[in-house]
Amino acid sequence: MEIRWDAVVGRRVRRHFLSEPGATAVDVVRAMCGAHAQILVAGELSVALRVAGATRESVQRADGLVKTFGPRGTVHLLPLDDLPLWTGALSALPTGAKAPEMMRMTSEQTADVIAAIGDALTHDDLTVDELSEEVVRRTGSWAGDLVMPAFQGYWPRWRQAISRAANAGVLCYGPTRGRLTTYSNPHRFKPFEPTPGNEALTELLHRYLYAYGPATPQHFARWLNTTPTFVKPYFEDLPQAELAGHTVWYARGDDELPDEKVEGVRLLPYFDAYGVGSYPRELLFPGKAFARATARGQAGNYPLLLVDGIVAGVWHHKKAGRTLHVTVEAIRPLNRRRRKLLEVEVDRLAAILSCTPSLTLGEVTVGAHA
Repeated sequence: MEIRWDAVVGRRVRRHFLSEPGATAVDVVRAMCGAHAQILVAGELSVALRVAGATRESVQRADGLVKTFGPRGTVHLLPLDDLPLWTGALSALPTGAKAPEMMRMTSEQTADVIAAIGDALTHDDLTVDELSEEVVRRTGSWAGDLVMPAFQGYWPRWRQAISRAANAGVLCYGPTRGRLTTYSNPHRFKPFEPTPGNEALTELLHRYLYAYGPATPQHFARWLNTTPTFVKPYFEDLPQAELAGHTVWYARGDDELPDEKVEGVRLLPYFDAYGVGSYPRELLFPGKAFARATARGQAGNYPLLLVDGIVAGVWHHKKAGRTLHVTVEAIRPLNRRRRKLLEVEVDRLAAILSCTPSLTLGEVTVGAHA
């Protein structure tokens, strides 16, 4: 079966609630397979842009979301009800390269640290320093050895297990305490058991293909930060198709593709899931967009201007008092209709951030992550 790229784009845009809004924050985060929240305001924008009438504050207050470590070991907003799936899948991934010998923990030490983290967070939200004291008290002084290079100093040995503890389902982010981050145990919100690894990865692949497919084992592996060799068995017996001269896979029974092309102008923040998870890169970021809006093929470093579901430029915003100054750099000039759609999108951004909008069309001079 031959699949048209414009049909793939149309389906992805609709399933990511970029053409019609979703009902709740949980709905759209589940549809995206998680909202990247390493830069929290960007994650909140990703969600709010997909929910009618949502603001940054309403996303922060949304019931049923948890901030934790997700795919690629990066911070994500995930549905609380999906933690059994996510913890089961992520904890089943093969471990990466070994840490330098001076930093290493044995498998027994790692298990002890994870258990200590979960135990320490059972009743209280703790800052990282408070959690460090509790982990060392429960395991031994070796866990507190300052061996992890970090910024201009060193972190204690146990901290390399934080994402592993999240994958095991015993750590997530808690409420901020002033300017301090805290950690919590998600079982305090809703007790759960991680889904068995093979079952969880099979379901996660199905969800990924529903949101981002058709795709290849290489795409799925890159999204998870694992190897194609590890994920290939999960693609066995899945139906295949041809897309732009390449073999791709899709979820069983999910071969419906819309005939009508998607239209519209959208502004997506840093690390929005649509850009990060969608492939092939050279089709989503065509021509000059590949060099301007990716870092050698890595998406997420720049906020994206989408025109009809395809990357067509970058943008930047800056708050000055109550005004949100938005600069949009379009690779090709926007016609009058698309300019009007862009103005509506900037108005929506400003409303989410409780600001007055100001739009400038021109070169974005700041670099990545600015």
